[in-house]
Amino acid sequence: MNTIQRILAGFALTALLTLTFASPALAFDGRAGDTVTIEADEVVNDDLYASAETFTLEGTVKGDLIVFAATVYVNGTVEGDLIAAGNTIVINGTVTDDVRTAAAAIQIGDDGTVGGDVIAASASLENKNGSAVEGDLIYAGAQALLAGSIGDDVSIAAGGVDIQGEVGGDVTAEVGDSEEGSPSPSMYISDVKVIIPNVSPGLTVGDEAAIKGSLTYTQSYDVNIPTGAVIGTIIRNEPVVDEDEVETAPTPAERAAAWTFDMLRTIATLAIFGLLLVWLAPNFLKELSEKLQSQPAPSFGWGVVAYAAFFFSLLLIVVVMIISGILFGIISLGSVTGTIIWVGLLAIFALIVGFVLFTSFGAQILVAWLGGKWILGRFNPALAEHKVWPLLLGVVIVGLLVKLPLAGWLIGFLIMFFGLGALWLWGRDRMRKPMEGATQ
Repeated sequence: MNTIQRILAGFALTALLTLTFASPALAFDGRAGDTVTIEADEVVNDDLYASAETFTLEGTVKGDLIVFAATVYVNGTVEGDLIAAGNTIVINGTVTDDVRTAAAAIQIGDDGTVGGDVIAASASLENKNGSAVEGDLIYAGAQALLAGSIGDDVSIAAGGVDIQGEVGGDVTAEVGDSEEGSPSPSMYISDVKVIIPNVSPGLTVGDEAAIKGSLTYTQSYDVNIPTGAVIGTIIRNEPVVDEDEVETAPTPAERAAAWTFDMLRTIATLAIFGLLLVWLAPNFLKELSEKLQSQPAPSFGWGVVAYAAFFFSLLLIVVVMIISGILFGIISLGSVTGTIIWVGLLAIFALIVGFVLFTSFGAQILVAWLGGKWILGRFNPALAEHKVWPLLLGVVIVGLLVKLPLAGWLIGFLIMFFGLGALWLWGRDRMRKPMEGATQ
């Protein structure tokens, strides 16, 4: 939202210029600590700078109050500007000049009065019924409930704005749509010291609202505004849509072209990896295909087992790393702990790389090669024994099958399970042979 960004940038720039170019005060008072309280009978005759966990003003500051605290309570009087930042800002007293503040939650209470402008940014802003802001209100944030009175203009950008009170000037609001359904700030901010109101997304103008100027708001639909709530004109602007961010639905021709290119990429990738596998490990591919051809049903069943065993192995390695690290840490063998962790991480990395490569390419190449040999064997048995042609024919067929709409993902899973099962049976037999030789 460009307007929100502009308001936030303006707020930050205003605060920066205020702190940078303001004339140095002739004198000031500084307070710091976990809890800083200016008692009701205390008068600070200078500007007051304060930082604390909780700051409370019950007395009077005859100058500006600049405070940074998690929680700020202004129950007394500030005879100048209030510049505050924190988690919760509560104004129940009087600020005779401007307020510039940023917080998670900002509240101007029933007895709160601001003699100048309010420039604020927060997740939630509320000026309660009975409060008074005599100048302008400029706000950017998630939501705002305006139930008190505002003497001049209101410029606001928020997801939800609810106007229930009186505005002496114009209102300019850029708000979200109610269909967006954004959650209340109370659901994602914590440790605030006020009850955050629940403001619906979009613009709401209450029956008791009184806007003495014009209302200009930006929203995608007309808002139901009570009769007589706005004295001036009511203007609705359509939200400006960034064409670069709008995703247009592809045409059928574009979808067909994308599907074709995706299928061709899959076929080309399988062909390249398959040729490398035939060149580098022809015996491995031949033995796997024999397992799959001779034991198709067991291959599928053991493939499901192998799929689950992969994730169990990762969990087991992590558990062993944790337990070993704790045990060797207790007996002060830190170097052993480090070695175990590194070996475990390398094992996890090797397992993941091997699993991804085989399930993404190896299983499909295996099924493609076996399928190509079977098809060519029906027409030309001699050609079926060639190293390349059965593979190329098979990867074309597999590439088409796994890219079929709706059913492609299921075919891909079936191929993966068959391939994993053949690999599992092959590995089991390879492990049995040394063991049988040792027993003999």
